[in-house]
Amino acid sequence: MAHDDAAPIPADPAASQRALQSSYAWRQLAEQSLESPLRTIARRPPAGVGPGSTVGQALHLMHERHIGSVLVLDASGTALGILTRHDVLGRVTLARLPMDSPIEQVMSTPVHTLTAEHTAQDAALLMARHGIRHLPVTESGRVVGIVSQRDLFAMQRLSLKHVSLAIRAARDVPALAGAARDIRRLARGLLAQGVAARQLTELVSHLNDVLTGHLVELLAAEVGMDLHRACWLAFGSEGRSEQTIATDQDNGLVFESDVPERERASWLAFGRRVNDALDACGYPLCKGGVMASNPECCLTPAEWRERFAHWMEHGAPQDLLAASIYFDLRPIAGRAELALPLRDAVTGGAQRLPRFMKQLADNALSHGPPLTWLGGIDGHRIDLKLQGTALFVDAARLLALAHGVPFTGTRRRFEALAAAGQVPAAEAEVWIAAFEFLQMLRLRVQVGQGADEAGAGAPRGNPNLLDTAALNELDRHVLKEVLRVARSLQQRLALDYQR
Repeated sequence: MAHDDAAPIPADPAASQRALQSSYAWRQLAEQSLESPLRTIARRPPAGVGPGSTVGQALHLMHERHIGSVLVLDASGTALGILTRHDVLGRVTLARLPMDSPIEQVMSTPVHTLTAEHTAQDAALLMARHGIRHLPVTESGRVVGIVSQRDLFAMQRLSLKHVSLAIRAARDVPALAGAARDIRRLARGLLAQGVAARQLTELVSHLNDVLTGHLVELLAAEVGMDLHRACWLAFGSEGRSEQTIATDQDNGLVFESDVPERERASWLAFGRRVNDALDACGYPLCKGGVMASNPECCLTPAEWRERFAHWMEHGAPQDLLAASIYFDLRPIAGRAELALPLRDAVTGGAQRLPRFMKQLADNALSHGPPLTWLGGIDGHRIDLKLQGTALFVDAARLLALAHGVPFTGTRRRFEALAAAGQVPAAEAEVWIAAFEFLQMLRLRVQVGQGADEAGAGAPRGNPNLLDTAALNELDRHVLKEVLRVARSLQQRLALDYQR
């Protein structure tokens, strides 16, 4: 009897209702609060003054309207600058600036803005990256509203901004360890509020980036290492910005030197200090040794490129395993330009080697989703990483390398492939939704095991092991369909790369 991988048509009204609920729940993954467009949040009109206004006029407007910022707008409504309550103390009060001083003398410029089509998620990340509290929202270049950090996290006791500031203010490893615990508590709070997997993993990865970058800079200054000659690299899930709560270290160093063998020992010692400090912050040492303290992960740009080329040209089993980790790389701290040739070597080199692409496909297809022949879930316990998200991660990496897509994130890879016409857009949307549903289940399991309380390495046993009997009927139904999507995706890869 032939088996069709398409979802079966429900034969009774109850089954039809369950299928409708499943479809609705799946769509809800992309419709959580942080996905809301800014036009639905920036409802109050912007308060602004003209470029010829005085400081006194701006402050009077802020006082009259009880607002924390005022924009400087030209005649077309374009933001030229911004003055916030935070700026007033240092630039006006303490500076004893006359009230008739021109506003241009104290306003901040250029102004970071987002369009009304951007999401609350985009605004939260931009605010955290630039340390700002107010963000103008535009349509066709004209400011139509303003969003504050308070608007985005009014219900949060522990906000993204708060954690970001705590990380940047830390001056030692114990303070950073406390901030790392705050990251995990923030993740738990967001998960409880129903925030979708995409936003949650991006926020966790971003905050982990901030923490790691600050730690690298602190320790480099402490031991006198010049980060203008090196770059701290993230691999694996951190390189893809897809970190969950329970995550270990995957990192390395690229350093510039005319005499690498003479200087490598110093960089290795520095890498060990950072690795140990990250471990103290709740990011366990990598059992596979993918860390900057390993001589194989502390190389010059030429040595990294030679290593990548060797993996692609030989394709031994250990080479393919390494490629699945190291090829998802991203710069975190230091001189980012040193990492760019490495990404180019991966993106350009792989697609010129059809044999390597076939080997990558064989490796990606060596394990499949836990489904029975008839399409049911096979077994009561599922490793949501190895038997779930990894199937989509490996497929996205393979397709991205095959078509020269430079991105590392699974979602961005699928989106870029669809935009370039390499895969059908409708299929890419389904792959993304399936991947993010599995990510959400992983987060729920990890929070349930206490990963957010005791540290990333603390959960009991496998932090990705799901007991399917604990799922409600709706989640079990969606999980089955998600695993069927994974099997269909793998069948596509087999047709394209195993002939």
